[in-house]
Amino acid sequence: MKIIILGAGQVGGTLAEILVGEKNDVTIVDNDNETLKQLQDKLDLRTVFGRASHPSSLRNAGAENCDMIIAVTSSDETNMVACQIASALFNTPKKIARIRATQYIDEAETLFNQNAIEIDHLISPEKLVTDYINRLVEYPGTLQVVNFAEGKVSIVSAKALYGGSLIGYPLSALKEQIPHINTHIAAIFRHNRPIRPQGSTIIEAGDEIFFVCATQHIKAVMSVFQRLEKPYSNIMIVGGGNIGAGLAARLEQQYRVKLIEKDMGRAEHLSEKLARTTVFCGDAADQELLKEENIEDVDLFIALTNRDEDNIMSSMLAKRLGAKRTMVLIQHKAYFELLEDSDIDVTISPQQTTISALLCHVRKADIVSVASLRRGIAEAIEVVVHGENSHSHIVGKRIEQIKLPTGTTIGAIARNEDIIVAKNQTVIEPHDRVILFLTDKRVVPEVERLFQSD
Repeated sequence: MKIIILGAGQVGGTLAEILVGEKNDVTIVDNDNETLKQLQDKLDLRTVFGRASHPSSLRNAGAENCDMIIAVTSSDETNMVACQIASALFNTPKKIARIRATQYIDEAETLFNQNAIEIDHLISPEKLVTDYINRLVEYPGTLQVVNFAEGKVSIVSAKALYGGSLIGYPLSALKEQIPHINTHIAAIFRHNRPIRPQGSTIIEAGDEIFFVCATQHIKAVMSVFQRLEKPYSNIMIVGGGNIGAGLAARLEQQYRVKLIEKDMGRAEHLSEKLARTTVFCGDAADQELLKEENIEDVDLFIALTNRDEDNIMSSMLAKRLGAKRTMVLIQHKAYFELLEDSDIDVTISPQQTTISALLCHVRKADIVSVASLRRGIAEAIEVVVHGENSHSHIVGKRIEQIKLPTGTTIGAIARNEDIIVAKNQTVIEPHDRVILFLTDKRVVPEVERLFQSD
């Protein structure tokens, strides 16, 4: 596939790396020569220096015969104009744009269509991150919760901790622990290395478990790996930007929410806009402020400013002063490994959530959803099955007969209204929505070929 990426920032660069690795023909456009040079030295791709919305830049990038343009520059307006020009001048088949401003998102239905600005798929990082955090709040103790099949199936990541009833027992004992619930253990990571889940595998404290189940059973399955945490009651949010404000508006109906914002004008605006959230103007790294606001009573502290260092320091301080659980928004990759064994409970990457949303539009086969897991090392995919027995590698076959790439498992199948947790004897039928887990995303092209009908 011939793909043009507009913008060589963290999202554009990471996306380019993934797509090049999957043998796509990638050209990236940016007005930062140094960044382009670094990408060209590292990856097998073309680079074009210039403004992403200029017709000459798009022409030089090969827009006249590309399959797709993905606009992820730092400017919403540049992304919109680039897509419009690609449509008007080059008749580009598919145009995807990252749009951040809520003013545009609120009017998306009217703005982005064939009669206005021609964008085929809109990616809103703020909404994606807000949805992501909201799922973590709903299921205390989880590290990642990804919904598939219109929310009916979930892949969940959680740490095995002392107090979980399965700690020290083999996986084969799982059915005895929760006999009326079907779940599939997709992967286990021990000391950051994947191990193949087998019936004889002994669950150890510290293991990171990925399991697949009907969404309604998440808490029941969690209970065998760790002692269930009580639902959150008091939540403190740091940062009143689009994500912080949007999350507070979402949570304030169900939880007691406090929000700390440094800028006085923004704090005053949010105090008027948010109906039930208590808004403070101040520095979340101020020990006295946190003590005054009874940080020891906070069940969940969520740092969402646009500065990684502020988020990390305020969260570490909050945890030391008694906050029960912390979540931190991190922009820079380098910090993730540094925080691996820290007091911070959950790290959130807006880049990974954005890339997950983008990937479902560039994958081959009929892929509905993609989730990037473990900072992009692993991946979960929801794919719709097409074809008949004679024209498909998988239709009519039992799962045990399908030659899945190494490290790939089928976790569940959504068939009409039914959720089927995968077993070796499960037969794949046309129109099934199959949820797969890949411990190594490098096998994605093999999975795509497997699910394409001849």
